[in-house]
Amino acid sequence: MLLGVSRQSVTKWESEKSYPEMDKLLKLCQAFDCTLDELVQGDLTGREPMPQAAASGQGPAVDVFDYDRFMRRFATRLSLGILAAIAGVGIAIPFLAASDPSANPYFGLSENLAAALGMFVLFAGVGICLALIIPAAMAHSAFVKAHPFIEDFYTSEDRAKARSSFAYQLVGGIGIIFLGICVVVLFGETAEGSLVGVTAMMLCIAVGVFLIVHGAMTLGRTNIAEYNANAAEYMEVSDIEAAKVPDEAKQEMLKTKRLDQKVGAVCGTIMILATAIALLMLFWPMATGTVEDYTSGMIAFFWLPWPIGGLLCGIAAMLIKAFGKAE
Repeated sequence: MLLGVSRQSVTKWESEKSYPEMDKLLKLCQAFDCTLDELVQGDLTGREPMPQAAASGQGPAVDVFDYDRFMRRFATRLSLGILAAIAGVGIAIPFLAASDPSANPYFGLSENLAAALGMFVLFAGVGICLALIIPAAMAHSAFVKAHPFIEDFYTSEDRAKARSSFAYQLVGGIGIIFLGICVVVLFGETAEGSLVGVTAMMLCIAVGVFLIVHGAMTLGRTNIAEYNANAAEYMEVSDIEAAKVPDEAKQEMLKTKRLDQKVGAVCGTIMILATAIALLMLFWPMATGTVEDYTSGMIAFFWLPWPIGGLLCGIAAMLIKAFGKAE
């Protein structure tokens, strides 16, 4: 913890597969209050512990790996990615509905141009979402692999603040979503008003979901025990087997890893099928020449298999983990 290295690194040092870098050696000298020569060539096992060294380990735990800042940034990026995807759908709706001349007084664009702009905005939102979420997820995976165990440094006051923040964000997010629904009702009397209302509702949903997800993730970061228990999800089997942990804990990590592999296989299959169905719904009307506009028929709902696939993945993951733990 003090050196900022993983257990795997220490295991390699002990098995003489690798050796600490110079900066790590100097930190070890400071921790054990010895010279570099004594540390590398001497034997300190029989020396009485220094009083100040014994007292230094009794203080409160500290955030050695900058875990808190990293998890806050991860929560913000993930929440912003979700916001971008939902907002992109909301902004694209008026453009995609422009095939109806009565619903197109705001743009004065041709049907094809409005549809092209709508698709551009839609895919731009998805692109921003992926640009935020994918690097954040990769960085999170790398962080967990480098630090599979974090000492719990949060105090009761820190957890109380996190719970309070989550409560405010949850209530605020739900309130904003309800506000969007009210806007739809308010502007739903005419076709033009419906477009404005639906767009406003989608934007409110985007902000509301951002607050709820961000609040939940910032609260979840304080559960260090859950972080340590789920570290196996990001580690390879060989890393788990090489880790210096008790056999019981190692078997539990291996069991968790096997469950995660099952979940990954099932969810991967579901999302591949969802993608195939979505592409079929998008290109089949074009190939058969039955498409008249982009706001009706299956082509207007080509995006629907992906959220349905996501829900099915969540259900499958919960069932596999529930029955796996019971077994």
